[in-house]
Amino acid sequence: MKRRVVITGVGIVSPVGNTAEETWAALLAGRSGIGQITHFDTTGFSVHIAAEVKDFDPAKFIEKKEIKKMDPFIHYAIAASQEALDDSGLKITEDNSERVGIFVGSALGGFTIIEREQTKLFTGGPDRISPFFIPSSIINLAAGQMSIRFGIKGPNSAVSTACAAGAHSVGDAYRIIRRGECDAMLCGGAEATITPMGIGGFAAMRALSTHNDRGPQASRPFDRLRDGFVMGEGAGILVLEELEQARARGAKIYAEVVGYGMSSDAYHFTQPPEDGDGARRSMHNALKDAGVAPEQVGYINAHGTSTPLNDKHETAAIKDLFGDHAANLKVSSTKSMTGHLLGAAGAVEACVLALTLRDQHIAPTINYQEPDPDCDLNYVPNQSVQADLTYALSNSFGFGGTNASLLFKRFEN
Repeated sequence: MKRRVVITGVGIVSPVGNTAEETWAALLAGRSGIGQITHFDTTGFSVHIAAEVKDFDPAKFIEKKEIKKMDPFIHYAIAASQEALDDSGLKITEDNSERVGIFVGSALGGFTIIEREQTKLFTGGPDRISPFFIPSSIINLAAGQMSIRFGIKGPNSAVSTACAAGAHSVGDAYRIIRRGECDAMLCGGAEATITPMGIGGFAAMRALSTHNDRGPQASRPFDRLRDGFVMGEGAGILVLEELEQARARGAKIYAEVVGYGMSSDAYHFTQPPEDGDGARRSMHNALKDAGVAPEQVGYINAHGTSTPLNDKHETAAIKDLFGDHAANLKVSSTKSMTGHLLGAAGAVEACVLALTLRDQHIAPTINYQEPDPDCDLNYVPNQSVQADLTYALSNSFGFGGTNASLLFKRFEN
């Protein structure tokens, strides 16, 4: 018999709030975190907007002498994981430390420090490179620093599957607990790529919105005038636990993780297939994993990046899988407010899905003003809505055609 896995803690650092509850309140209010880039001078760049984390002080979570030894994506991961652990009430002790693990993914890792050290190399030579360059920037050091900080000695890994990394981390952690390899996992994703190379690289691909004069209105998933995604940053961390352990210690439970699906597009390195086949199979596999019929799902937190192709093809995938029921589904993209957090996106959105099921309240897709004939579902436009949900799904799709879908259920004893 498979063990049941529940969510007992959430932590978020995002462009719309530096805690989970701040983020959730902003999303329900339809408040965007997008504005002019302040992290660097954007003169000469075609893109001047992003969804930056604001008023974040790493010194609240990390000793001052250690801060410079970590890229901002690690700062965000540690802050979100501290919140998630505190929220769950789970204590790490010598007795349970080997039964708790960490999976934290990222798409690109420490871009800020990589760019800084490269500049030092080119201007001053190899002797200028910091001895902390590598451990401060590689992707698995978010999980590594968390394990050192909290004394966690169970499974430790770092998925790097582009914009699906956060969702893959949550799904893989769910399976680890379900198989009985450990009893609790901190899992999620972190990203901090609002840097010259990060913005410049995605702008060169023409993946980013150039609605520079629109600011908070620039990210507009499923709207006819969408023109690309807006880069975001932050972290989302969940505490997953085996149900009986959570019950035994009287933990509050947000929702139950019941299904995890993955697939490959096998089509193109950046573009999804027109019929959304890979996305459809990812969602199908999550439902099959849980033994849930499409008609039982009430809400999808879409990948919904605000790029012309993704939104069109995700819509096609939903319609193909859910058939007539697609018209009954509520589908929203919180990236309309947070921007696209790349490897952290799926993790933040998993936290949002847990809060959605807890409160039975769906955050909207803001900036939805001009319908697109190719995107004709109920995208919960501009205003949050109450709903009676049992099952809810979250989608994350990454470059390379790697897809992940998570299925959560309202918790019932």
